[in-house]
Amino acid sequence: MTATTTMPTALDIYESGDAALRVVAQSGDAEANWATVHSLAGWLAAADVEGIHGAVPTYDSVLVEFDPYLLSARQVRAFVLLGMRQLDYTGTAMREPRLFEVPVVYGGDYGPDLDRVAGHQGLDVEDVIARHTAKTYVIRCLGAPAGSPMMDGPDFPVPVPRLKDPRLSVPAGAVSVAGRQAVIAPAVAPGGWCVIGQTPLTVLDAAREPLVPYVPGDELRFYRIPAEDFGNFAGQFLEARP
Repeated sequence: MTATTTMPTALDIYESGDAALRVVAQSGDAEANWATVHSLAGWLAAADVEGIHGAVPTYDSVLVEFDPYLLSARQVRAFVLLGMRQLDYTGTAMREPRLFEVPVVYGGDYGPDLDRVAGHQGLDVEDVIARHTAKTYVIRCLGAPAGSPMMDGPDFPVPVPRLKDPRLSVPAGAVSVAGRQAVIAPAVAPGGWCVIGQTPLTVLDAAREPLVPYVPGDELRFYRIPAEDFGNFAGQFLEARP
């Protein structure tokens, strides 16, 4: 099942070095911009043009990588505009999203920045947790490290500042917020986002293909579990709800 939306036609295209173009969707609608760049990335992948190595979409832009020995930036630009004309005609066809439900232990050793976030927002800890678990999040794009699911953040009063001194190591499964965004860390890595909790589920599996189970457009919900239940999920992977 798919959902079709109207495509904005305005694009800004910039050269990004000698082997990539950055294509930015321009409209007054953030949802339309997001749908545009992800549909364009999908169209480019399906076209499978020799010399175009990949198209990496984010919130409102897509990086198109190409081999400059096989294609020029002008040729790739023309192909991007061809794809955009196709999408203007057909509209976006977004795949029906899958839902992932994520258990989280909040606060304490699992969420060392929960009190910090609550104080900055002028909320109590329980209100921060309630707001974080209240909404269904759309995975907007995959980020670093290791395919992190980048999402619009909870409905907090103001943006959450990043840590002044980033941590050298954030555990896999860390549930974090910064600015107006939310994320889960699939793997151990340095990080400057505020960690408010941790999921016991394994998000990234190096033995699987793909390495992470979600794609942009899928949906995710967090729910709270007590710390004593963390070990009950040992060995379980993040999976879409049937």
